[in-house]
Amino acid sequence: MLPSFNHLLPTGNEKGQYLALDVGGSTLRVALVELRGREASGRESEIIRMDSFKITPEVKKLEGMAFFDWLAARIQEVVSKEIDIAQGSIPMGLAWSFPVEQTSLGGGLLMGMGKGFLATQGLQGQDLGDIIKFACKKRGLTVQLGAIVNDSTAALLSQAYKYASTRFGLILGTGSNIAVHLPVSALSRNKYGSRPASWFDSASHVIVNTEVSMFGKGVLPLTRWDELLNASHPQPEFQPLEQCLSGFYLGEICRLALFEAINSTGVLGGQLPPSLEKPYSLDTETISRIEADTSPSLEEAISYFESQHPSLHRPTIADITFIRDLASLISRRSAALLAAALFALWELRHETEAEAEHLTSGAITSTTTVAAVKKSDGGVVVSVSEEAEAPRTKVAFNGSVIEHYPQYRSNCQHYLDGLVAQSGHPGCVDLVPAVESSLLGAAVALASAVEDEKAAS
Repeated sequence: MLPSFNHLLPTGNEKGQYLALDVGGSTLRVALVELRGREASGRESEIIRMDSFKITPEVKKLEGMAFFDWLAARIQEVVSKEIDIAQGSIPMGLAWSFPVEQTSLGGGLLMGMGKGFLATQGLQGQDLGDIIKFACKKRGLTVQLGAIVNDSTAALLSQAYKYASTRFGLILGTGSNIAVHLPVSALSRNKYGSRPASWFDSASHVIVNTEVSMFGKGVLPLTRWDELLNASHPQPEFQPLEQCLSGFYLGEICRLALFEAINSTGVLGGQLPPSLEKPYSLDTETISRIEADTSPSLEEAISYFESQHPSLHRPTIADITFIRDLASLISRRSAALLAAALFALWELRHETEAEAEHLTSGAITSTTTVAAVKKSDGGVVVSVSEEAEAPRTKVAFNGSVIEHYPQYRSNCQHYLDGLVAQSGHPGCVDLVPAVESSLLGAAVALASAVEDEKAAS
């Protein structure tokens, strides 16, 4: 679990236009984002202009500064249309979908990007903010990278601007991750590295990148198909929870179970479609579309499966019903495990908030956690005053699986509601969509930093 440099949640009063960048594995997006404040209900934030640029295989092969020169050229294309370059330094917020060792809110040491990128050659270990600033300066742009966020932090911040009770950011698509807002004291001091004392003086809480996908070794109940997937994985046991959870693996788990069923039960006429011999050939989109067909004839599901995996045996209603039931079990397990992970982190927030308040002998003030703390037999007991309203905590989510997989969100919410109801703590946890969270979250992080600087001066 990695603490970020983001310790400020937005007040909802931040206003203005901010430049935001989202650098992903296949796309660069440059946007001008306008923040209007929470009082502009329904119109709190808006992307005024956005330009998308494909990161082609040729761009990925650009080595070192050549990649950042390309990046700067794209930034210039957008900025020259929207911002007076003569106005001085242009602050930017960046959503960076690659590893970076953050050294400040707007700075971080460049690490290997993977995914075929050669941009770190000769630059690894150098400050990402300085690299982008230098590349832009060569084009006459004076920019200042004011905030760097990862995708889960961006989701949290984008909705915290709208809903003050947002304390989690969730990503569930091809991969998975959760960010959570915790007291600084929840993590040992050595987790924070060598950040200045001034950071600790100003920070009571911190947004933590949990890297939750790596949890679960020796804990998760695994099937023999999970074991098969893990055994053939290039990094076995590196991301135990992700292998049970994310969109990259759901289809493969289904393929492994289906492979056994074809041989043992005679489903699909006992004939394995040739295309399914290859690992990961049954993708999550296919099982999602099969689950989405609730008609008695399953005509759409049959047609789609047949188009993706042709065979001498044409799938029957019974065949596709079997695959649909199998896919449903796999997706529901994923939703249940995600709910368990969110619930565990929700419990962690309760515990660490209570401990932090106990250490400072203060009163609980967070509207989304507990309302009072008292000592009992040397321990800490969480209670809520009669006047306190049951707190609601929001989880901002983004990602193809939780957004689009049939019934996934409702299943996860159902399991989450059940866990919270049995916890003994008051309140509820709500899943809320974070649309365009990377760009909006980067803009909100930048706006919060700008406001903080103004207040400090």
